[in-house]
Amino acid sequence: MPARGVRSLPRLARSPRFIRDWRSPQWDRRTLVRVGIVAAICYAAWVTEQNFGRWYDFFDMKIYHGAVVWWSGGGELYEFIAPDTTLGFTYPPFAALLMLPMAALTPSAAGLFNMVFGLVALGMVLAALLIPVADRCGWPRWMTVAVALPLFAAIEPVRETLGFGQVNLLLFALIMADLVALRRGWRWAGVGVGIAMAIKLTPALFIVYFLVSKQWRAALTATLSGLAATAAAWVAVPHESALYWGSVIFQTERVGVADMTPNQSLAGLLSRLYDTATAPSPLWIAFALVLLAVGLTRAAAAHAEGDELIAFTLVGLTANVVSPISWTHHLVWVVPAVIALADQALRRRAAGRGLAARGRSTPGLREPIWFPALVGARHAGAAIALYLLFLISPIWPYEHQLPAVSHYADGLFGMLAENSLAIALIVLVAALPSRPGAEPAFGGAAPLRVPVARPAVVPARRGEPASATAGAPTDH
Repeated sequence: MPARGVRSLPRLARSPRFIRDWRSPQWDRRTLVRVGIVAAICYAAWVTEQNFGRWYDFFDMKIYHGAVVWWSGGGELYEFIAPDTTLGFTYPPFAALLMLPMAALTPSAAGLFNMVFGLVALGMVLAALLIPVADRCGWPRWMTVAVALPLFAAIEPVRETLGFGQVNLLLFALIMADLVALRRGWRWAGVGVGIAMAIKLTPALFIVYFLVSKQWRAALTATLSGLAATAAAWVAVPHESALYWGSVIFQTERVGVADMTPNQSLAGLLSRLYDTATAPSPLWIAFALVLLAVGLTRAAAAHAEGDELIAFTLVGLTANVVSPISWTHHLVWVVPAVIALADQALRRRAAGRGLAARGRSTPGLREPIWFPALVGARHAGAAIALYLLFLISPIWPYEHQLPAVSHYADGLFGMLAENSLAIALIVLVAALPSRPGAEPAFGGAAPLRVPVARPAVVPARRGEPASATAGAPTDH
């Protein structure tokens, strides 16, 4: 039998089915090359993290883990202080209940589980955002997501979230699940924002956005979901809930000092500019209200134009800017900002090629684009610059802390570098472009109405009947 099986191998290898299977996408050389490219990018991302990242050691996860272990042993949840620090548990009771099972794990095991869940959450978000782009451009879906995952895992907000053991990627995925639901008109859109709001307070700004953009169903669903989760936590742990909502929520000093370098919010920027531990309250409130109005107005305009991704991104970035404390691991909303800028570049380049081809094929039609090869270069350059800024994260070589060292110790360049991420966030809130008609939300809102060009009526010659030709919409 073995000899017969060996003799039958050449015949099997020559069979059409074997050749077809060998030439299938999972066996061909291009797939092997693509796998090699993904592996090389993963290695490059790891090297980049080693060069530009910091030593994390699941610092925040150890605080959460210690707090729930202390709490499960009979201690007061919000009285826990991590050893050798002044930091304790700052999240609402609903978040504490979700974290309670990790008391059975070691801090390192809890950090590793959180890292795996965070990468899965990031991968799901990238799949939702990039698969439509890959389909439009003819790229392999799996390779597009597989390349993007290590690239974005290397930037400052993501590597800090994974290294510190933070929950930002999980909240990010919950909110982006609502984006997918709004795209498809699902009735449960808003549940992700509500649950995220029950875990952390800053996602509540998305409810304000839903109201401003008149997405009433999503606003109601998010509000009821957040209240239901909070009420469930109140029933389960009434003492901790009363303590948190009655006093802990107002103890802003539990989070940290505003002028610390990793705080890249507007308050942190103003604190460092004035070289004080806290931002001047009247100035901070005034600028925060202006940026809040700008962010929400632009988000509502993007929604009306049919670009829900830009609308969500603007709301997330605005929450980062106006929050008193926005550590660098909170800034995960630069991920969709980079993707949206890159997609804008691809769309403009494709439109430019179409106009150039139409100009060459139509006699007498003047080419409206002077340099077709440069169409979309501005948005591509912005995407690359934004990615590199958050990859390199130039704030750390110029990290200072009052009262030991002034924030002006390294001059103007040092001040700009230390506040570079905050400046980038403010610029994005004010100037991140939308993509009209890209991905409208139909849940709780009327579909985007796109004007259709009417047929152009061609005047009839004498003795001939009038005719109408379908006028194609132009880009002029």
